[in-house]
Amino acid sequence: MKPAKTLGAVLAAAALAGCTTVASPRPGTVEYAAATVSRAFDCGLPVDRSRIIARFDRQDRPRFIAANAGYAVKSYKAPHRCEASERERVKGEIGALARR
Repeated sequence: MKPAKTLGAVLAAAALAGCTTVASPRPGTVEYAAATVSRAFDCGLPVDRSRIIARFDRQDRPRFIAANAGYAVKSYKAPHRCEASERERVKGEIGALARR
């Protein structure tokens, strides 16, 4: 292989490795709740963040706020479109988080 092709192959492999190592948070975690709240905002759903935060233990609230801020920054670069099925799923999850 030529050096340019080798470099291209190495860069492509590194990019793919980066894509596969990103994992979404596990359901039931504070980080998952933050990601769900962020996605609800993306879908244009009403979210009562203060009610959701109040449901967490005192020690988990700072983790939620930090994770939610991180997802909010990422969502500026993410697509904001939601299909009807995703919108309904997120709506149900937000309702469950607020009732928890």
